[in-house]
Amino acid sequence: MPDEGDMQSLVVRLRTIEQERDAWRSRCAGLAGERDEEREATRRLRGSGSYRLGRGLVTLARDPLRLMRRMRRVPVTQRRKTVKRPPQARLYVAIGLDLDRLREFAQTVRRRVLVEPDHRAVVLTDNPEFSLLRRSGLVLEYLPDRVTWERHRPEQPWDVVLSERLSRLYAEHDATGVVFVDPERPPTLPELLDTTPPGRTSLQQS
Repeated sequence: MPDEGDMQSLVVRLRTIEQERDAWRSRCAGLAGERDEEREATRRLRGSGSYRLGRGLVTLARDPLRLMRRMRRVPVTQRRKTVKRPPQARLYVAIGLDLDRLREFAQTVRRRVLVEPDHRAVVLTDNPEFSLLRRSGLVLEYLPDRVTWERHRPEQPWDVVLSERLSRLYAEHDATGVVFVDPERPPTLPELLDTTPPGRTSLQQS
């Protein structure tokens, strides 16, 4: 029979696997929602009359002889299509927020990205109920809180784990910056739109 220490290790391992599973599910759900929204926006844009008219005018302005070449049935060299790269990511470290504040912050970040879609938002949280926010349209990453981690893995400092997790997420998502959120006063939408003013206390960007 396994002793108490072995059972506790198995329980910790099981919880870690479940947390990683929920994190991956949340990430996939967020990416799928973002993909569907972008597809729908592209479909509506391409289906509009103004888009077709504008595209025709631009084509005519760039190549006024194209119509004549078509009439003469002269093949036109197909131009290379430029592939638009998706915006780079930004990490938001939302450690210590309860579920209500985390939900409000996620909504604020979502509005920020809609107002100015210059990056993809990746939110790292230690709230175990983060899976309830899967439909927020954001990429949610989970790290157990300090107390829980130190209770089960005291041999590995939590600060080191946080640093390593941030480094891995930074490389994995090709991030360009990290924003640390004050759990007592999460940033507002105007603050997220302007992260450079001096004296910022609830928002620190590196």
